[in-house]
Amino acid sequence: MPSLSPTMTQGNIAAWRKAEGDAVNPGDILAEIETDKATIEWEAQEEGFIAKIIKPAGSKDVAVGSTVALIVEEEADLAAFKNYTPGAASSAPAAAAAPAAAAAAPAAAAAAGGSWPAHEVLKMPALSPTMSMGNIVSWHKKVGDSVAPGDMLCEVETDKATIGWESQEEGFVAALLLPDGAQQVPVGAPAAVIVEDQVTQIKRVTAERLLQSKLTIPHYYLTMECELDSLLAARESLNLSLAGSGGKLSVNDFIVKAAALALRKVPAVNASWMGDFIRQYHNIDVNVAVNSPAGLMVPFVRDADRKGLLAISGEVKELAAKAKEGKLQPQEFMGGTFTISNLGMYGIKQFAAIVNPPQAAILAVGAALPKVVEIAPGEFAEVQVLTVTLSCDHRVVDGAVGAEWLKAFKQAIENPYMFML
Repeated sequence: MPSLSPTMTQGNIAAWRKAEGDAVNPGDILAEIETDKATIEWEAQEEGFIAKIIKPAGSKDVAVGSTVALIVEEEADLAAFKNYTPGAASSAPAAAAAPAAAAAAPAAAAAAGGSWPAHEVLKMPALSPTMSMGNIVSWHKKVGDSVAPGDMLCEVETDKATIGWESQEEGFVAALLLPDGAQQVPVGAPAAVIVEDQVTQIKRVTAERLLQSKLTIPHYYLTMECELDSLLAARESLNLSLAGSGGKLSVNDFIVKAAALALRKVPAVNASWMGDFIRQYHNIDVNVAVNSPAGLMVPFVRDADRKGLLAISGEVKELAAKAKEGKLQPQEFMGGTFTISNLGMYGIKQFAAIVNPPQAAILAVGAALPKVVEIAPGEFAEVQVLTVTLSCDHRVVDGAVGAEWLKAFKQAIENPYMFML
């Protein structure tokens, strides 16, 4: 198992692109690996033939450096590995392991000090009055699949007929303890494990990093209101001009650009705490938080201060789509100097985000809401107001510097024609 990101310690095998016996050349995609960042294609570096796949598709929490497959140089050597099983020191169970041994694996691991989330062990059911054992013909669900009551788990050959085993529970398949073709499995023998929730690598690592950030970074928060009327008018005018080309700008595109311009004006915020020194970046790469099925992703727009609104818009749309499909490449999310988290589309008025280390600040953006303000003595008007909160690492960004950055951001948001200067 390769290390496909700097912080990766383990990964999940989402799918194998090569099967046993297939030829492999440098550059071929061997498998799709779910890392702590995203699902990444694993490219072959060697030439040969796949002799054995040790960790099947769906394998979870495979440690970096663990053996997951064997490659031989000559096709004639494939037969020698047909019945190969890992040694006793390997964590991979032998494919022909007895059901009792497979069922005992969780208990053995727990006895050795492992901890297991809340789960339910599904046992071989009695699908006929006289059934005492059965054969697993084939599983209809694989590890990682969601399960709902009534879903077909597998086909079981009983003493009477082959019958579908329907799930009575809701959750996710955490482990299949019996392989396809398992014979003479006693009624009551453990067959599968169901968990209530599925925690992906991305969610697990995100939780660890955010907890570390909250515990080790001295956060403080600055909140400011920005009037959006000029920005909304400029956006409407620009979108009318773009109607024929299919382009369309969002308020978030303006926010990304305004944040980049503010970072250029107040570069002390565009920095990181490095332990015994502060690193200030010359490039301005703005991360945009994206909610994906696998968890929170933060791809970034590179050199956002040098790009126009249309370029930023297209890039954000493309990155968000890739994040939701799990197709982001490492160079699209590993980096960035400042992060924006926008919950305005959910109607959230204001919130405070957690700093995304090693960055020094993150901007939390709420919804644009109407507010009555005094525009002249005794004269009032309704305007659209956006509430933003800047979370800062006090080791890097002092309160006055954070306030100066927010002032620059507000100036850009309320005067969008500054984007052209």
